[in-house]
Amino acid sequence: MTVAHPNPEVKLRKFEGPLDLLFHLIEKNDIDIYDIPIAEVTDQYMEYLDKMSSLDMEVASEFLLMAATLVHIKSRMLLPDKRINENSEEEDPRDELVVRLLEYRRCKLLAGDLKDRYRDYSKCLYRLPQTPASLGIDVEYIPAAVDDEALYSGIDTVCKRNEIRFADIAAKITHILKRDKFSIRDKIRFVWNSLRSKGKVFFHEIFPVHKVDKMDRIVGFLAVLELLRGDQIVAEQDKPFDVILIEPKKDELDEERFGLNQNSDSKELRAYD
Repeated sequence: MTVAHPNPEVKLRKFEGPLDLLFHLIEKNDIDIYDIPIAEVTDQYMEYLDKMSSLDMEVASEFLLMAATLVHIKSRMLLPDKRINENSEEEDPRDELVVRLLEYRRCKLLAGDLKDRYRDYSKCLYRLPQTPASLGIDVEYIPAAVDDEALYSGIDTVCKRNEIRFADIAAKITHILKRDKFSIRDKIRFVWNSLRSKGKVFFHEIFPVHKVDKMDRIVGFLAVLELLRGDQIVAEQDKPFDVILIEPKKDELDEERFGLNQNSDSKELRAYD
């Protein structure tokens, strides 16, 4: 005997409001909330409203108001506003809706967090700390005897420990910190004199790795950069970390440009090696 199955009932999700429905459509279609295809979303929104016939008048009015808002935004995007000046940037009619959706999403996430906290901590009970007297417990306070000699001995121990801890140990670490003074202008003179005598020179020739201090090579490199910026030399390097070929671009060095004709040494590098 065949039993006829009744027509299946289509159960629609119960939405808490028009923004909830709109946010559901955005998540369902994997839509970028900052670039909503308003025509497609409006059509799906109206389709849901046709199926949601059980809404009361108060709730239905909120959904219909959102539907009217979507239709208005859709019409604004299809028909440009003639009141907008040609030189001014046109305002996206979806901006206000995006702001409302972002606020709704934030509130929804916070509500979900509060719901999880209520689930985890609603059955927890806590009790404020109480004194023994409030609990009816008699506690006899007996002051402890103070040994003056032990107290003064402890204070003296702490003071001596602090003296050792905060002592000036600068003299003990002079071998760690070494302060050097390098003049970039002296290195500019050195590089230019090397170029004038040899014509072309490699950087590692005038600043050998194993013969020149590290900071000396750094200041020398800065001098080369200064000469490049002053359009005094030409430097070539085929690939990163390869040798650097340097040659003069002019016959004479513009000493006034680098302040080489002054007695004061205004450009210097102070470093801790």
